Amino acid sequence: MERLIIKGGIQLHGEVECSGAKNAGLPILASSILFDNSISIFNLPHLKDISTMLELLNSMGSQIRFEENKGIHIDSSSITNPEARYELVKTMRASVLVMGPLLAKYGKAKISQPGGCNIGSRPIDFHLAGLQQMGASITTDSKFIYLEANKLKATNFKFPKISVTGTENLIMASIFCEGSTVLENCAREPEVVDLINFLNSSGAKISGGGESKIIIEGVDALNQIEWNILPDRIEAGTYLVAGAITNGHVKVNGIQSCLLEPIIQKFEEMGVLINTGENFVELDATSTELKSCNISTEPFPGFPTDMQAQFMTLNSISRGRSTIIENVFENRFQHVVELKKMGADISLNGSSAHINGVANLIGSSVIASDLRASASLVLAGLVGKNRTEIEDIFHIDRGYECIEEKLNKLGAEIIREPII
Repeated sequence: MERLIIKGGIQLHGEVECSGAKNAGLPILASSILFDNSISIFNLPHLKDISTMLELLNSMGSQIRFEENKGIHIDSSSITNPEARYELVKTMRASVLVMGPLLAKYGKAKISQPGGCNIGSRPIDFHLAGLQQMGASITTDSKFIYLEANKLKATNFKFPKISVTGTENLIMASIFCEGSTVLENCAREPEVVDLINFLNSSGAKISGGGESKIIIEGVDALNQIEWNILPDRIEAGTYLVAGAITNGHVKVNGIQSCLLEPIIQKFEEMGVLINTGENFVELDATSTELKSCNISTEPFPGFPTDMQAQFMTLNSISRGRSTIIENVFENRFQHVVELKKMGADISLNGSSAHINGVANLIGSSVIASDLRASASLVLAGLVGKNRTEIEDIFHIDRGYECIEEKLNKLGAEIIREPII
């Protein structure tokens, strides 16, 4: 077990490089199951969730070779054990992304019930309903989901509720279906589009990426390919918040501003100066008196739920009163208790959080409850007086690559130490 110790009150300045997006890398890695040969993936972030997916694929029979430049070569053409083991799946919900590819390629799959962050109900009923409509036979028990299909068939399926992983799973399941599969009410996130662009570049025929209706024309096989993973818009947004909350000046390189439009809009509402270029977003809050802003999370292109906790911390030390409404996950306010330990003035009413801005936060000992909550506590520690200690930081390692190293490069003082 480790913890982060943060000395607060330091203005951040400088440049930081954006890593590849975990939420784009995971489905693309899962899609390797569909290929008859090796594929090469670059710009993969060095994260626990990526390592878990690679371990899962390796346990099924995939051959994986690493390069020094954040690249891997993965050959999943000879999978002999189409089972997603419990000890892996329980730590990462995205493991269910192997369901669709396994059914499409091998006609069967055994998947442990999913785990991951405890941020609310995230059922995979939509995944299963779509696969069943495509001809899969599905049985379940308390630990496993068993799926079989001689050959999946094209279908029309409308998601009752937008689901990112559900959209990705059914896209991958449909790749080899004869005819046209039509998916409606699909997720429009950039990470879904990255998966579609990757598959199309390897010979798939998918239209509608970034729209609510996606059509997949079945193909016989996919071709060998090299691919660079999309940059991580949530990581970029988090480092921009770090600049804003410390009244600093931070430039994030390797990110396109179009991926951050709803986030940039909120920064501008708060009075922060934003400058964008072809491959960077720059934030200057050195002369800004931060103004609170109201936020309502929505699926893309709305404000991302994965940035809600970070902006709650920012609103906590901004002038005025604000309301944050969480519309995506019902249990994503677990960071509120910890922020209040640090002096934040926040009250909850169902899916709404009401924040009164205070002059400053105070360093404290806090516990991370999930991935984005842990990021919000790091941000609070950056601005809080005195010293902040954050425990259960294994959550943050699931989604942020070397977070203390990147923030220290901007001038922060953060150390990671074992808990004895």
